[in-house]
Amino acid sequence: MRRPEADAGDTRPDVRVALRAARAWGVLSLEELRECGLSRDSVRVRVRRGWLHPLHRQVYAVGHPNPPLEGRFLAAAKACGSCAVVSHFAAAALFELVPWDGRHPEVTVPGTAPRAHRGVHVHRTRWLDPPDVTSYGGIPITSPARTLADLASSLNDRALRRAVRQALSMRRVELRDLTEVLARLGPRRGVRKLSAIVAAGPALTRSELEDTVLELIVAGGLVPPDVNVPLVIGGRRVIPDFRWPAERLVVEADGAAWHDDKLAREDDAERQALLEARGERVVRVTWDQAVSRPRQTLARLVAAGAPKPHRVSDPSA
Repeated sequence: MRRPEADAGDTRPDVRVALRAARAWGVLSLEELRECGLSRDSVRVRVRRGWLHPLHRQVYAVGHPNPPLEGRFLAAAKACGSCAVVSHFAAAALFELVPWDGRHPEVTVPGTAPRAHRGVHVHRTRWLDPPDVTSYGGIPITSPARTLADLASSLNDRALRRAVRQALSMRRVELRDLTEVLARLGPRRGVRKLSAIVAAGPALTRSELEDTVLELIVAGGLVPPDVNVPLVIGGRRVIPDFRWPAERLVVEADGAAWHDDKLAREDDAERQALLEARGERVVRVTWDQAVSRPRQTLARLVAAGAPKPHRVSDPSA
């Protein structure tokens, strides 16, 4: 005989635990377990039987010991109290601004208490204003703008610039959001770095290779090109990686992740044919060329017609 499925009206403690855990990435605090009807002794029994798995002090995974990354982040926040929020690199990874690298989750807690939590990197702050806090998939987390401001203290220029560009391209933030959070937080480590990126108006590149090629172009003293600006050619929408419209010159960043399979190569060839039929000259730049041979690559771009800024003559000379 088939057992009736549990529903939200089922008052059995274990059913309530399962339903609540399903809405919380599989992790619950001791307080939440008790709200479901389990006593401390009942929790201990379920830990011994392998139904609950301790992740942090008074925080448990329900059913199995390997919750998803979101559950691990949520568990870290729950371990640090009701005011704690996922922050810094962990928040950036959750927002898909940086790839996760397996470090301890980072959590920010208002106040100055020095208490540590094993397996959690705890940041203390005097200021965690309402605009700095949001929820993402039910996980308390710093806002994307505050996350980038926090990251500025630990990422190098290139990695921070890439994270800002990713946030802008994904519409997680707008430049005015970053300007506002910088003004509100005031002097702090990394602020100058982030302010310089915001002031420069970071272009919306789509990959690390595009970042590298654009930085090579700018560092080489060339006029900054248009970045990922769509063209319509023969009824087809084509997006060159970089383009100088006046010179009708296109630079395509050939990354192995995107261009090493047959379909991608065919698409590249078709795009290049469309661009050249329109009168554009296309120069392709690989990772090795941009990183290992930057001078030769710049020389190729200049020879192809990439423009340098016009020098204004000194009338007093």
